[in-house]
Amino acid sequence: MNDELVIAGRAFRSRLIVGTGKYRSFQEMARAHAASGADMVTVAVRRVNLTDRTKESLLDFIDREKIFILPNTAGCYNADEAVRAARLGREVGLSNWVKLEVIGDQQTLFPDTEELIRATQILVKEGFVVLPYTNDDLVVARKLIDAGAAAVMPLGAPIGSGMGIQNHANLRILRERVTEVPMIVDAGVGTASDAAVAMELGADGVLMNTAIAEAQDAVLMAEAMRDGVAAGRKAFLAGRMPKKLYASASSPLSGVVR
Repeated sequence: MNDELVIAGRAFRSRLIVGTGKYRSFQEMARAHAASGADMVTVAVRRVNLTDRTKESLLDFIDREKIFILPNTAGCYNADEAVRAARLGREVGLSNWVKLEVIGDQQTLFPDTEELIRATQILVKEGFVVLPYTNDDLVVARKLIDAGAAAVMPLGAPIGSGMGIQNHANLRILRERVTEVPMIVDAGVGTASDAAVAMELGADGVLMNTAIAEAQDAVLMAEAMRDGVAAGRKAFLAGRMPKKLYASASSPLSGVVR
């Protein structure tokens, strides 16, 4: 089934986007990336060696012929910090795309939506393709779209929590009301069924890192996430049967000759 994820005019075969942090080794990370089938991975600009090429870097373990690098502004707590990190990523040749994170609370890692919108406005004017990590708030999503965001990326649960999708209703509302750009669930997925649920609710894609990197077998979990995203997408497109209060026989007796 030719069902590509299209963001800012660029098509991706996979609707699963994966990260690069928390793996036990760069080699394990590379194997997990391959097993996931992802063709876009996100890299924290502030946590990677971008200047001293004599030292080993996680970038050495990403096949940039096959995988698109999405720099992110993890660890930034205001718009100015995030804008500087995005500019640095572009200057060193990573990309003019950015997964924009502006954190507002250190314990929950919830976004500072006011600063997030401001950073989006600045970066869009500078020619960046901005994919903002945000909360599951429709009003904020609309403001980000108005600011020029190429996608909206609401959290399913707090970053790294693995709790799964916590607010089904909000994601359903976002799916119905956000039609101009892709909606990608970012953060909170813990296992393959969580990824499937996100896609069944209508997400265009899922971004994850910890759920794969901290699994006992990261490579096998990456494969499971690949399959979960694909299954959830097919179920959404197929359209599930309506829920009913009472039973409905799988083999109706009407029309049966007695």
